[in-house]
Amino acid sequence: MTSLLPPPARTSDQVSADLRHRRPLVVVATLGGIAAAAATLVVCLAVGVIGWFLTDAGAHGAPRDALRAGAVAWLMAHGSGVHVQGSAITLVPLGLTLVVGWALWRVGNRVGDSISGHGPDADRIADGERDWTVPLATLLFTLGYVVTTLVTASVAGSAATALDVPRATFWAILLSALVGGTGIAVGSGRASIALAWLPPTIRAAAAGARATLLAWLTVSLLVLLISLAVDWSTAANVMSQLHTDAGASTLYTLLTATVLPNATLFSGSYLLGPGFTVGVGTLVSPGAVVLGPMPMFPLLAALPDAGSTPAWTSWLVLLAPLTGAVGAIRAQRRHPTTRWDEGAIRGLAGGVCAGVAFGILAGLAGGAVGPGRMADVAPYALDACVRAVLAFGVGGLLAGLATTWWQRRSLQRD
Repeated sequence: MTSLLPPPARTSDQVSADLRHRRPLVVVATLGGIAAAAATLVVCLAVGVIGWFLTDAGAHGAPRDALRAGAVAWLMAHGSGVHVQGSAITLVPLGLTLVVGWALWRVGNRVGDSISGHGPDADRIADGERDWTVPLATLLFTLGYVVTTLVTASVAGSAATALDVPRATFWAILLSALVGGTGIAVGSGRASIALAWLPPTIRAAAAGARATLLAWLTVSLLVLLISLAVDWSTAANVMSQLHTDAGASTLYTLLTATVLPNATLFSGSYLLGPGFTVGVGTLVSPGAVVLGPMPMFPLLAALPDAGSTPAWTSWLVLLAPLTGAVGAIRAQRRHPTTRWDEGAIRGLAGGVCAGVAFGILAGLAGGAVGPGRMADVAPYALDACVRAVLAFGVGGLLAGLATTWWQRRSLQRD
């Protein structure tokens, strides 16, 4: 057995490197979770203060109000929601959540690298020895992150905002455990060891799902930007009617950017066919557009005109199976196979997983953005998930079989 072999002699440089990767696990992981939370929290606090000065040069309110606004924005990225003058805003700014996730990944990766020398090595793991390094580090990392979230909520919360602290705590646990924990696993090298045990079919299907989902989000974003560019005059008119100066316009643009991922998921649901709602009793889909009075928000300029839709919009649903096919082809080029069953399973499984993932993301994109009609602004996530599973799955299945045929043909030529 490999673990019974005597270890080779190590140089001083190797000893120094080993010490750098064997820092105290409890301290490093716990402080890492706190640092991951503080990294984005401090940015939000700074933006809150800057925005306070940009809007009215600090003439109204106090710096603590600006700091509280930044903290509330950070908590909203964790799903806390907020109440403004009695009206609930539960829509999560996914753009800010992406920034939070990026910070969790980077800090988690560094934590994983710092503790990678703890626990058994790859040979001992291969011999069956259990390794609790990543689970323990993830638990402590999550603990540090959640404690920071609770402290922030207790300081920033007030009767006027009425934050949903349990929901924010759940999101904090989910983000820190999944994103931060994955970063720890990758940084410590444990992820590569675990992935080596996975069958090639699963790895190829996961690559196909990732390629399909990224391709679909790209297509959805492009369609959104094209729609906004076509009716750019409406967006500009909205900004002019708000009578904002340069500072307020900059702050408003930054606010719009935080919900751009949400709008991208709305666009993806539209392209799949079910569409979305922008208020109670409204519908935006390729087959019909029913709208009512809309708030003055620039991104809403991308909405199609109410009434009957052009005939060509019904053909947009073909983009989904084509995207599933592209994702399967890209994955199978990286993981070639000449077996028909593997090609079919990889393409189908990758498409189905991508469809489920998009449905989950679409379910996170909506929420209430104000009183009355604006209490229901969301994609039809369940219908979009079903359509995505079917479209991506069929496209991936056909592309998987076609790519397998091509690779078999190329092999025969060689």
